[in-house]
Amino acid sequence: MKHLEEFRQVVNQSFGYARQLKKDSGKKIVGYVCSYTPEEVILAAGAHPLRILGTKETIHLADSHLQSYCCSLVRGILEEGLSGRVDFLDGMVFPHTCDSVQRLSDIWRMNIPFGFHLDLILPVKLDTLSAQHYMVDVLQKFRTDLGRALQVDITDEALKKAIRTTNAIRQSIRAIYELRSRNPRLMTGTDLYTLVRASMIMDRDRLNILLAETVAELKVKADREKEDTSLKRIILAGGICNHPDIYPMIENAGGAVVWDDFCTGARYFTELIDEGAEPIARIAGRLINRVVCPAKHIDLDGRARHIIRLVKEKNARGVIFLLLKFCDPHAFDYPDIKKSMDEAGIPVMLLEIDDPIPAEGQLKTRFEAFLEML
Repeated sequence: MKHLEEFRQVVNQSFGYARQLKKDSGKKIVGYVCSYTPEEVILAAGAHPLRILGTKETIHLADSHLQSYCCSLVRGILEEGLSGRVDFLDGMVFPHTCDSVQRLSDIWRMNIPFGFHLDLILPVKLDTLSAQHYMVDVLQKFRTDLGRALQVDITDEALKKAIRTTNAIRQSIRAIYELRSRNPRLMTGTDLYTLVRASMIMDRDRLNILLAETVAELKVKADREKEDTSLKRIILAGGICNHPDIYPMIENAGGAVVWDDFCTGARYFTELIDEGAEPIARIAGRLINRVVCPAKHIDLDGRARHIIRLVKEKNARGVIFLLLKFCDPHAFDYPDIKKSMDEAGIPVMLLEIDDPIPAEGQLKTRFEAFLEML
């Protein structure tokens, strides 16, 4: 596929890409740490949203501020700030999700000398009418605060345009997921990971064009290639996936990841935003109605039912749950999910991961054993 190399370069040099984009376009770069961040508001402000996902470097500066039992994602984000590697950022946005991200926000505000700092204190309990009103109020405040920080007026028209852009991006990523779910041979798991990761980094207008062309290319390829029914179809679940090497390990063992429930995957493009009047209320509606993560509450077994539904819809044989080490929300969530999977007769493998991931041989053996059991 003709655009994959560009996606790879963006992912491999994400900060270099953002620096160059800022230089070439003059756009302000606003970092964020969670998919509950309303990218539409940042885009409507004429800025570029950039998701920060840990670090590839050794963590040592962050250890003076965060305990070693804090997750590597949060420690890695702080490391990038303390090291100055993200000093091109004009600001950072911290939605209040898990306790670790909330503490990261405080530490960042007190220790990082560049860029503005904004908290986005979203509701935790989402199943009430008051939560819906509160979500709208929070986003209105964010709109005002961001506009003041960037010295711009964020208009309804700019918000509507941003909504059209992000909706188109989400539709394209979903179409790619659907095509690949029907025939996983169309695109490797590593390439899919790269495409989704690049979608959180690239200029969104450019991204929109490249994704639409990739969908068209995959549709042509899908018409030519016959589906491989020998693969054991797998759903990945958990918080995030920062390890593209996991996909080829599963594929080499005879499996195929046909969908996921990741903050850095399907939850990123789940739900579109209704277009029309009152764009802030419509953005709030998406954040209320999208598939939740364990840092939010909407019902007792919604996440388990969602994963079971994915298994049935995608004709999967089992679920591999990636648990980021020291991620308390997902660790607390997993026992109930496992119980529901067992009751539904769905095999589940729990894999605790961290940066760096365990030795390849160890993981390969575990994947092979799980797939052999299916």
